[in-house]
Amino acid sequence: MPQVFYKQTRRSFLRTTAQLAGAYTTAYGLGVSSVLGASAPDETPIALLSDTHVSQDMQNQYRGFFPYQNLQQVVPQVVASKPEAMLINGDVARLVGEKADYSLVKQLLEPVAQQNPVYMTLGNHDHREHIQEVFSVSGPLQPVKDKRVLVVELPYTRFILLDSLMFVNKTPGFLGQDQRKWLQTYLQQSDQKPTVIFVHHTLSDNDSSLLDTDKFFAIIRPFRQVKAVFYGHSHVYSYDTLDGIHLINQPAVGYNFSDDQPIGWLSGKFGKQGVDLTLHAIAGNRSDDNKTKSLGWR
Repeated sequence: MPQVFYKQTRRSFLRTTAQLAGAYTTAYGLGVSSVLGASAPDETPIALLSDTHVSQDMQNQYRGFFPYQNLQQVVPQVVASKPEAMLINGDVARLVGEKADYSLVKQLLEPVAQQNPVYMTLGNHDHREHIQEVFSVSGPLQPVKDKRVLVVELPYTRFILLDSLMFVNKTPGFLGQDQRKWLQTYLQQSDQKPTVIFVHHTLSDNDSSLLDTDKFFAIIRPFRQVKAVFYGHSHVYSYDTLDGIHLINQPAVGYNFSDDQPIGWLSGKFGKQGVDLTLHAIAGNRSDDNKTKSLGWR
């Protein structure tokens, strides 16, 4: 269920195909908005986070890492980077997505939300009803049964935010037949604008990953407008390709599972021909901190 958290009227760089869904407050006119060019005319800066895992217990920790403090450290970095939006790619909450978890996340994100939309997909540690109660839904989403799908338009890129949550606090994810059918139909009917897909779960045949990964790949392969897929879940930072489609495994903000992995976020600059992704590592393996990876579109 993609969520949008935004608190201030300004020239927004985005418009959605079905209004901004899940807006934190509707009092500020968060309907369909015009496209805003980024500070550089040929690129749009986006802050890309995943697996924040914030608990209502601010001292909650895993492997010596404190998710609350990590997000608290990341937010000023994001604000300073002057993005046009932030996107958190699932597992916003720590374990079962308590309302109090999301309330704390909302407080932490306030400095970003004062300036820009904050989009959220759902991971296996999120809870549909609870996140919806804290980040209230406004406006229609794409018509997918039991799933919440959002399409967001940037000047030179289209984002599709998919919903892979199957069961709360159960590891695997699943798109399902209806969402896959919607995706195929949407791609068949859409133009050739470069399209980037966001989904929380790892893209593999592992039992803890996206269980219909093969069917997902079979759908997106033939459509040349699909340029990249961003995912989280594994708390691993890596790059791969599938028939020229970039597969970006985003690092976690909350904690890592192994010492060789960074903890942090990516700043992306999306342009006509590709995206530049810079790692901002705040903990863990920081050897690639501030290094940029440039990906060209197929």
